This record gives sequence, C-alpha cells and structure tokens, in this order.
Amino acid sequence: MSAAQQKKSRRNLLMVVGAFVLPIVLAKLALTQNWLDYGVTNKGQLVENELTLSDLGISSPDLNKMWLIMYALPQECNVECEQTLLSVNNTYVALGREMPRVKNVALYQQHLSSEQLSQIDIDKWSVLPTPTNTHPLIQQPTVLLVDPLGNIILEHPLPANDEEQALFGKGILADMKKLLKYSKIG
Repeated sequence: MSAAQQKKSRRNLLMVVGAFVLPIVLAKLALTQNWLDYGVTNKGQLVENELTLSDLGISSPDLNKMWLIMYALPQECNVECEQTLLSVNNTYVALGREMPRVKNVALYQQHLSSEQLSQIDIDKWSVLPTPTNTHPLIQQPTVLLVDPLGNIILEHPLPANDEEQALFGKGILADMKKLLKYSKIG
C-alpha cells in the first residue's frame, strides 16, 4: 500500500469509529451535565413513601378493586372546594368508557351542606368521613389517585386560582387515562 492509501484508510477508520463513539460520548455528557429534562410524564406528584388505604384507616367494600380519585375536603367547603368537586366530577365523566373502573371518593371533615351535597352525585361518589388517625398527606386538602390494590400513587395539589382550575382537571384526566391504559387490574 502506498502512503496515500494508508492515510486514506486510517482516516476512514477514524470516521467510522467516530460515528459510533461520538453519540455515546455526547449522550454520557448530556446525562451527567443535566442537559435534558428527565422523562416525567405524570402531571401529579408521586407519593414517595408507601401508603395504602388501610394505613389511612379507610376500608369500604365498594372501594375494593376500583381505581379511586379521592378528594380530601378542607374543613369548610367554600367556593374553591365546590369548584374542585365539580372539576373532579367532570374529570370522572370525561373518562368515558373507563368510568366503570373508577370511583370518586370525598373525604369530609365536617358534614356537608345540602348545596355541597347537590354537587356530589351519590351514584358516582362515595362520601366518607376522614378517619381519626389521619396521615399528614390527607390533613390538607388534596386529590389523590389510588390503585385497585389500595396503594396511593399520585397526589394533585389543589389549584391556587381560577386559571389553574382547568389545568388541574386536565392533569388528573391525563394521569387517570394513562394509568387505566397500562393497567390490567381494576
């Protein structure tokens, strides 16, 4: 081989090796330098500590083997609370053909007024008192997503204003649809 051919073959070899090594090096740098957002697809916050309905002291036979959208109501259910009840109910209705797999649960701390009870369709909601041995997670008003085995998976903090209310319902709907799509239970 002539010197020119050797130089050309080495250059080709380096280009082939570079084509395979360069993407690996760039990917490693992207991961270590946090250039990319990590693949978070859920809208709510994952509940980090293992928590079940039995840990909360909630047991009801009609809640078994169903996905739950559980709303821990505040002490006094004001306008924002009623809007959240309506938003959760609309989310449930938006599930469409998946509705039989899901049940809405309202955990109240004080008895609800007749106006508030009119917001809740008893056929679609289970209204339960908040257990006496409450967990810190449900001491504050929040919406929790629970799997059919009774594990609390996601928490959706309540919206602070009217603009966030629409996004709140859409976030719960997106999470529920994804959970129901990938789940074979419940």
